[in-house]
Amino acid sequence: MALRPCATAGQRWPGHARTAQFLLTLASGAVNAISFLALGGVFTSVMTANSALLGLALGNGHLSLANLAALAIAAYLVGAAAGSWITAATGRVPLTGVAGALLAESVLLWAVFASWLFLGGAPGTTARGVLLAVGAVSMGCQSGSVRVVAGSSVTTAYITGALTGLVAQATVERKLQGHNALVILLLPVGAAVGGAAVRWAHLLAPAIPAGLVTAALLVTVVRRRPAPDDGPLPDA
Repeated sequence: MALRPCATAGQRWPGHARTAQFLLTLASGAVNAISFLALGGVFTSVMTANSALLGLALGNGHLSLANLAALAIAAYLVGAAAGSWITAATGRVPLTGVAGALLAESVLLWAVFASWLFLGGAPGTTARGVLLAVGAVSMGCQSGSVRVVAGSSVTTAYITGALTGLVAQATVERKLQGHNALVILLLPVGAAVGGAAVRWAHLLAPAIPAGLVTAALLVTVVRRRPAPDDGPLPDA
């Protein structure tokens, strides 16, 4: 897994890429856990699961769950489009590029936390839908930004492709990519942290992913630019 720009992006994933990827992956796991446990039983970044939930809910006549799954999918697509555009617009529009996308994501997640506090951690039906949509937009923004900069080989919000690649490489090449394995483990770790926070620190739970994304943003902003002769970024 290489943290390099995709062929059409003309950009470079920022310095300290691995740290940023780890932080964003943990944040994704936490957001998904919170949304599943507290916002209606759907996910904010795992669209494969949401698509399955949508079909199952429609087939079983659970229209409320179907509506939430459809809402999460639509919001994620909006976020992916926004994150892609913000990242690709570097140099043409202020507050764009990877830092701009992560800033937008941070603002959205802190807004979720502020709303969560205002509602006492017990949002009603409408508020749950709004918070779910904002969370899904933020995850779509993250995924779109990563895709524009690093291509399809890098993931921070879902692990199906990464897990398949890890197993295929281990089977065919008899080689295990430790970094890939760590990324795969970090998503459930983040989910565990988010789930524990929902149970034991309910009011503070949404602050965890917001803080992790903000940390990734800071890593990006204060990154050390490699010297011209440093060569390409290492495989991730």
